[in-house]
Amino acid sequence: MLSSDSIFFGKLARRLFATNSPIATRCLRRWTSSLLRPGAELNTKYICDPINADEIEKNIKLRKCDGDIRLVHQLFHEWQNTLSDKIRLQFEEEALKIPNRTLEHREENKCLKISGHQKPDTKPLADVAKKHGWCRTNNLGNFVGPRGYYFFGELVDLQQALVNVVIQTLLKKNFQLVSVPDILPAEAIENCGMPTRGERTQVFRLVERHGNDLCLSGTAEMGLGARFMDTTIAREKLPLKVAAISRCFRAETGNVGEEKGIYRVYQFTKVEMFALTPGDIQSSQAVQNEFVSIQTQLNESMGLHFRLLDMASDELGKPAMRKVDLEAWMPGRRMWGELSSCSDCGDYQSRRLNIREAESGSFVHTVNGTALAVPRTLMALVETHQTPEGTVVVPEILRSELDREVLGASPVKMTHGKYIRSYDGN
Repeated sequence: MLSSDSIFFGKLARRLFATNSPIATRCLRRWTSSLLRPGAELNTKYICDPINADEIEKNIKLRKCDGDIRLVHQLFHEWQNTLSDKIRLQFEEEALKIPNRTLEHREENKCLKISGHQKPDTKPLADVAKKHGWCRTNNLGNFVGPRGYYFFGELVDLQQALVNVVIQTLLKKNFQLVSVPDILPAEAIENCGMPTRGERTQVFRLVERHGNDLCLSGTAEMGLGARFMDTTIAREKLPLKVAAISRCFRAETGNVGEEKGIYRVYQFTKVEMFALTPGDIQSSQAVQNEFVSIQTQLNESMGLHFRLLDMASDELGKPAMRKVDLEAWMPGRRMWGELSSCSDCGDYQSRRLNIREAESGSFVHTVNGTALAVPRTLMALVETHQTPEGTVVVPEILRSELDREVLGASPVKMTHGKYIRSYDGN
């Protein structure tokens, strides 16, 4: 049964909704927030206003989402008239499918920048790694199947050097480093915009005997968002920038033959950037541009040939208002491959996670971006800086971490006992 408080505010909101008054707005907000699942307060005034139906429907189609705004309005009207708990649950389920607004609609990706020059074709990382005993992806059926891998030797060292350099860069830019859990409630993941059920989900779910509705985290963004759930942030602390090193788990379903090796895998190491900003587009756009600048700086310092793409509407998913991808040229695979992504999610996530600015009570905006996705960055580095002899020239920014200028040369240089060679897999 609905509470008397919910019924009262529901009736009052029905009477005042058409007036477009501040009182109606507050009543409708209180009514819907008391009925939606804990932590979720949708922008019901915008979603349920018939004036916005065509705009929302166009946005859904351009973004290729599964929401149905006409059904949402129908259920909302039935709910207003009946206050049925069953209709309310149906309304909530359908309203949560509506994607975020889009900052700027476009049908094709827009290239913002191209850095570096395309290198001559080289051997793919898999061939170089096999020669040096750096990586194993075959015959892992007893472990994790065709999307699993082992790293050995200098590839492990290169991975660690990348993580160290990226973290040092972020700390200098006033990020706070956070360690996040790899196992999260399904609700926390869904509140960040990634579905955990259905055929299209990439989320691994744990069996029920391990806990109530738990999943493996697909990215640290989810754990970082959940960290701030049901909190208020003083405006003087915004933007609040945090970063995390984590393992990411993805139930990838692409063509294994076309994406063999470590391009698309079940789990990988990633450094993620995440920020809470004041609840206006100018503030979150400023932080998104800052994140993209950091991504650009890091990849330029590694000597990679890459392009920045302002993504088309159908590439945004549900949470993002705007998304910028960084794709590097991989001369061993002869293709562009996405290394990082950066999204301005507006208040889409904060409304579901209930993260507000302390002074005004308004919802903050959230921004997330990849600082480093290890496997694909390793591919781009090894294939870009490969020599005819099959060795790999180390970018200058990584040399102090590795104590050498070339990978694949033997013997490996030792300096003051600082470097101990990793197990080579033999």
